Amino acid sequence: MEIKNPNYREFVRNTIFAKATFLAELGIQLTDVGPGWCTATAELSERHLQHSGLVHAGVITTLSDHSCGGAAATLIGPEENVLAVEFKINFLRPAETRKLRCKATVLKAGKRLFIVESDVFAVDNEKEVHVSTSLETVAVIMMR
Repeated sequence: MEIKNPNYREFVRNTIFAKATFLAELGIQLTDVGPGWCTATAELSERHLQHSGLVHAGVITTLSDHSCGGAAATLIGPEENVLAVEFKINFLRPAETRKLRCKATVLKAGKRLFIVESDVFAVDNEKEVHVSTSLETVAVIMMR
């Protein structure tokens, strides 16, 4: 996979994650990034749970979506940005945890559309349980 922006790490950290204030509200943080991949975590509290005490699907989906965008953003040019245009997420089991970890990987980097997959894991005492998997289409757009 071709790197078009030598400063992709800073772009993902400072633009894709830091400028998305909704991520801060959810406690989602970038943990690592490399060519065609991105990892992020979410530290959870009561506010992240739905009515039955399980992690809300929206939290898992947001973690997955933004990690996919971060992975795609590692392979775009300096005047470009990314925007999700479609995704499918499968919830494999309920998440009962205080921490989530996501890894997203670019499967295909086209000229204008990227296909990215992600997996989210519930993390408890170094034990990880796979809670979701997704496939996302990301569009490459010109920055404004």
